[in-house]
Amino acid sequence: MKTPNILYRSVLGLLAGLWVATSAQALSLADISGQEAGGGLKEALTQGAGKAVDLLGKSDGFLKNPKVKIPLPESMQQVEGLMRGLGMGKQADELITAMNRAAEAAVPEAKTLLVNAVKQMSVEDAKAILSGGDNAATQYFRSKTAAPLGQKFLPIVKKAIGKVKLAETYEKFAKKGAKFGLIKDKDTQLEHYVTEKALDGLYLMIAEEEKAIRTNPMGAASSLAQKVFGALK
Repeated sequence: MKTPNILYRSVLGLLAGLWVATSAQALSLADISGQEAGGGLKEALTQGAGKAVDLLGKSDGFLKNPKVKIPLPESMQQVEGLMRGLGMGKQADELITAMNRAAEAAVPEAKTLLVNAVKQMSVEDAKAILSGGDNAATQYFRSKTAAPLGQKFLPIVKKAIGKVKLAETYEKFAKKGAKFGLIKDKDTQLEHYVTEKALDGLYLMIAEEEKAIRTNPMGAASSLAQKVFGALK
């Protein structure tokens, strides 16, 4: 059995250890150098963007994910209902599947551009992201990559959709409907519509990854990223 003095010293030692551990974790951004903050942020963003691309750029990445699954354009959904009522549900499903497969084929092209956007990030960009809201990094990615990604996605999407005969029929019908104001002009060309939805889905998943790291910094892959995002909390 420990004597009172030994027990007292043990308790003091335990409390001192807890204080040191707590102090080490209770960092603020002021305790972290600009180089560390920028490095940790870039590591976390590269991780989040890569994971989002991997989740979407595979078979069923869009089609089986209700958060990003691409439906027919809203202005065409009445026509879809009519098709299904006439026993053409299989053809409608084939077109929707082709649209989502096109997005899945295009998304892997995003990884290089997203990583380059991280590498080119300025000190001002990093400060804005670290002090911004849950989707500040996602908004940065969108501002830097949406236009070039759209250019990369479009030919891939067009080629994938072009393999489905119903797509051509859809576009002919849609263009006629647009003349009467029944269908929005931007929805008459499926490749443009799918490209836009593919980008929306990509940035949505990046936003989810960003929020997850901000909420739980220990989920970041590197210790530096954990340190930086831990300081934000």
